[in-house]
Formats: sequence, C-alpha cells, structure tokens
Amino acid sequence: MPINENYSQKYGGVMSTEVLSYFLKNSDCRKRLGFQIVLQCAPFLKGLKVSCVISVDAALYDGLGELFENMDISYHRLSCSEGKCLVLFYRPEKLKKYLEQPGVNALIQEYGYMDMSLDKILGRLSGRIDDFARRGIGFPHEIGVFLGYPPDDVKGFIENEGKKYLMIGYWKVYSNLAGARMVFKEYDRAKDCAVNEFLTGKSIREIAL
Repeated sequence: MPINENYSQKYGGVMSTEVLSYFLKNSDCRKRLGFQIVLQCAPFLKGLKVSCVISVDAALYDGLGELFENMDISYHRLSCSEGKCLVLFYRPEKLKKYLEQPGVNALIQEYGYMDMSLDKILGRLSGRIDDFARRGIGFPHEIGVFLGYPPDDVKGFIENEGKKYLMIGYWKVYSNLAGARMVFKEYDRAKDCAVNEFLTGKSIREIAL
C-alpha cells in the first residue's frame, strides 16, 4: 500500500497559505524540521494514530534525537537514499500491542512477520522497503498496516490494485466509509491544533499527548 506523498495529501486542505509558506521558507533547519514533524505527524503526536512516517533530509536525521529526547516516542529509519531518509515514528508499547491484534497480526504474517520482536519486525520492514526500492515497485503493501490503516482497507487496496476505492484521504478507503470520514475529520482537527500550538511557541514535547 503506498504512502500518500502528493502535496494536497501531505499538507491537507486545512492549512493556510501563510502557514505553509512559513514551513517552506524558514531558514532555521531545526525549526523547519520540527514544523514538518508537527504538520505531518499531528494525529500521531495527539495519540490518534499508532505511528506515522515522513521523509526528512538526511542531513537533519541526527537532529531527531534532540527533538524527542526523554519522550516515550521512538523513531526508526526505514530507508535512506538520494539525501532523504524515510523515518517511522512510534510509541513502542502501543505499536507492539497494535501489531498483536488478531486481524492485524494475521495480515502481517502473510508477509513473513512471524514470532518476531518489534525491533526485528521493523528491521524486516526496512529490508522489504529497500528491496522494493531496488526493484522500482514502490512500497510493500503491508506498510499500511504499520501506519494504522484498517486491515480491510489494506486488503481492499491489494485486491483492487489501488483502484475502485470509496474515498481517498489519509489512505484509500474500501470499507466503513462513515467511520473513515470521522477519523479523517479528527486527524484534520489534530493537525490544526498541533500546528497552532507549535506556532505559539510550544515544543513537540508539549504538543504530544
């Protein structure tokens, strides 16, 4: 399942032009990185998502340690190429419990994630991402599960080859349309809240729940 990467999906329709301009033009690399994390990971920071993934400049990757120091949030570099690193942010215990849920676990087992610690699971995911990249075929479909997409929607994406979806937002929806709409609205509200908090001077530590 692909990670939504186009501009409208990445930044959403709820941010003002002024806010986006602030992100795109700020000369302070650390501030820009913090803003990117808040903007793209707001639902995760606010406890609505089990994880999130973003692409950051490789030169800024080492700065993540300072931003998340002494927090219950961990991060894992899934891949790195052409000056960009794909990074997964997660809360270890919550992600572990989520991946143990029957429907979720059954799906990832189909792709070889069996009887593994969380570190080994993420290591396998990284290896599969690198393998798919080498072959030029996008992302392994199961990445959607790691991002908290409903298993039925991940299966629907695979079975329909990314077509015939009911709606597209933070992911492509194939089931429970009403539920997905409610979740998307919650994500949008979290994004507005987190960005406004960041712009008033709050740190990621203060924004995260």
